[in-house]
Amino acid sequence: MPDADLSGVHCRLDELLTERGITLTRLSEMVGVSLVNLSVLKNDRARAIRFSTLTAVCRALRCDIGELLVLTPTPGGQP
Repeated sequence: MPDADLSGVHCRLDELLTERGITLTRLSEMVGVSLVNLSVLKNDRARAIRFSTLTAVCRALRCDIGELLVLTPTPGGQP
């Protein structure tokens, strides 16, 4: 989680895709977001995300925003 350490946010897209048996390519087709942009999000390299993308991904994966984006713990144990 390279950038998640800096931002304090981890994107669980990879885990959610695996749980649902959906490929990143299929998700890209479902939500109309490029494979490259979803890959950036999946690999915790995104610096921002449009609300429309966030909404589309959550609807396609049938998840809440809090299931997709989570705070990473700080060294002191606080989120």
